[in-house]
Amino acid sequence: MIAYRQRGLVNVYALLANLVAVLLLLFYGQLVPFVPVIQLSENVNLLPYCLAVMVGMGATLGQVRARGYTLHILGGFGGMALALRQVFFVAACIFGLMFATKDREISRLFLGGYLFLLFGTLSYLHAQVPALLAQWLFGESARLPTIFIGSGAELENLDDWISNRGHLGIHPVGFIAETRPSRAENAIAPYLGGLAKLREMVLAHRVRQVVLLEWMSDTERLERIVEVCESEGCRFLIHNNLEARFARPLIPVQEGGRHFLVLQEEPLEDPLNRLAKRLLDIAVSLPVVILILPPLFMGVWLVQRFQAPGPVFFAKLRGGQNRTEFNMLKFRSMYARDHDINQQATADDRRIYPFGGFLRKSSLDEFPQFINVLRGEMSVVGPRPHLPQHDIDFSLISKAYRVRSLVKPGISGLAQVNGYRGEITEPEKLHRRVYWDLFYVTHWSLSMDIQVILRTASQVVFPPKSAY
Repeated sequence: MIAYRQRGLVNVYALLANLVAVLLLLFYGQLVPFVPVIQLSENVNLLPYCLAVMVGMGATLGQVRARGYTLHILGGFGGMALALRQVFFVAACIFGLMFATKDREISRLFLGGYLFLLFGTLSYLHAQVPALLAQWLFGESARLPTIFIGSGAELENLDDWISNRGHLGIHPVGFIAETRPSRAENAIAPYLGGLAKLREMVLAHRVRQVVLLEWMSDTERLERIVEVCESEGCRFLIHNNLEARFARPLIPVQEGGRHFLVLQEEPLEDPLNRLAKRLLDIAVSLPVVILILPPLFMGVWLVQRFQAPGPVFFAKLRGGQNRTEFNMLKFRSMYARDHDINQQATADDRRIYPFGGFLRKSSLDEFPQFINVLRGEMSVVGPRPHLPQHDIDFSLISKAYRVRSLVKPGISGLAQVNGYRGEITEPEKLHRRVYWDLFYVTHWSLSMDIQVILRTASQVVFPPKSAY
């Protein structure tokens, strides 16, 4: 019920903002003859540009929906930030149309003035209209007097949700619990009594919605609540508090007619997604292996002959997908001597020969891993693989560390392009790196891979301070 109201509010407001943007363009076109600075030819047809505005505004619908929870309280700065994004997309569509059609009649100054007006108009709309629209859509006639059933502690956990859903019509009448809470006077809703008074309270306050704050194991009591709600025409909601019990989000999925809760989504379990990722891996790695790796190999081999004689490649076990192990290739950046391979490289590490330091800082030492990608052991983008001993050590620090192994390790990843690369010197750095790795596992998309590849390429040219 509430989800539909929220979705409807966002969609109605997005449609309204789109309509205002188009009407503003037409109205502005009518005012131009009275503005001596701007010259607009009479032959200009504004209808295609109206369509471009609609496309640009439609492209930002996801941005509006992402702010759906706080759309009614965006305020001035929040409204300006959203308006700036929308104007950027609208400008891209307008100028794209102008260049595609080679329209020489349209005035650039006219378009610039429109975009400026659009930014101001949208900023004002975002700051003021959603709350007014909610009052109009969900006013007194759509009010939802609500009773909550459960402990006062569980009610406090919903305090922020109840406070921020008033614009959708939720009005807390009170809560029902078998034992009177000690701090009933401080609750967001007053204490109404035990479960036996549910029907009486529903009738007395004309309640239209009952929310069970936590799941009940007593099926008889649960059936009595459902019976009261059905007989009195009340909506019945059960708050899923399992996330609080597990201290992590749970995602509902449906499979084979059964419903399950999982700890994380795995988009790469879709064979089509895996195929798309594999094709991208081949498209990126094959040219590198054929065109870049051979001359790079010769250059590294030549310098190594003078600075650090020994094998060109360094191949050691790393943790792979599903906790398997594989030999990961790198250009050797350390002297060919016996040393503890489990010791992480540090800044000014004496084991690194001079040119090896350049290879590591520029990430050129990682290029042989494109061979691992072609062999299917790695991907261009994914969580960075670590030594088996480091996997053991890190899993003791971060409980969710092993979830990284659900996907193939990568040459680069979200953690690396967000600044978490190099030596892990403290637990917080590990936690932040694992956070981004798990975000990648659960939110993978082909566009995300492409973004990481482009950002990694820029870091090869302009190495970050964390690279050594």
